Amino acid sequence: MTALQNIKNVIVGLTEEGQQGETSDAIGYGLSLSVAAGAHLTVQAASRRIVMNSALAGGFVRGLASEENGRTAGLGEAVAEKVRGDAARAGIGCTVDSPQLTHPVILASFAAKARLHDLAILDAEERTIDLDRELIEAALFGSGRPVIVVPAGYNAFAGHRIVIAWDGGKNATRAVNDALPFLRAAEAVEIVSVIGDKDLPTSVAGAGLAVHLARHGIAVTVNDLPLRRDGDVAETLRSEAGLYRADMIVMGAYRHGPIRQWIFGGLTQAMMTLCPFPLFLAH
Repeated sequence: MTALQNIKNVIVGLTEEGQQGETSDAIGYGLSLSVAAGAHLTVQAASRRIVMNSALAGGFVRGLASEENGRTAGLGEAVAEKVRGDAARAGIGCTVDSPQLTHPVILASFAAKARLHDLAILDAEERTIDLDRELIEAALFGSGRPVIVVPAGYNAFAGHRIVIAWDGGKNATRAVNDALPFLRAAEAVEIVSVIGDKDLPTSVAGAGLAVHLARHGIAVTVNDLPLRRDGDVAETLRSEAGLYRADMIVMGAYRHGPIRQWIFGGLTQAMMTLCPFPLFLAH
């Protein structure tokens, strides 16, 4: 894998909610990616602030809320201190912020910061209704920047072999364009289209994308796969990525409907919930 080019600012986001056993592989992944790219690393290690209505809550309840706020703020600061030390040992520039914010402000703050970075890195979250899943949503649909979603166990960046999930649409096109620094640095890239899921115009078939990427100096293979009998496109992509020994899957992100648990399109939702590989997503 050659050196990553044109990635100079990376941001990692995590929320400290005080749950037992909480860990973040996104931090290690972001740190090693920043080393590989020679990039500046920014980490927002926010803790969620509990706000009580003083007119309705008694002194005892307010005291409990204050105690919990102090505990989670301390946890966020501990994460920040560790990140500073790890970045210093790795020899990269690092900015760490550990604010205590209310739920909506955490989301808005991270989306705004991500706009000033080349990409955002976040931990995967299997639960569809969760602050960490909402953080992914905020970054994807509110920042205009690509997002890498890191599953558990991936605490170090690798980009030797990359699969592109290609459906010929504009979101997939945006993802491929944003992922060019990774595609250029990779040793092997495979364009995968699931035939039967959508009618792909011949002008944007995988073979056409291969020609475009070849002009960027990227050697690729094209693999058109049949749709499974059960219609599970996500499982087709996961299976192929496993056979390919992929380090990353690049794909467009889709959103459907106004209800939060249905905000992501079906394929995006399925991939984020169960995918064992880091997902490079763009919208």
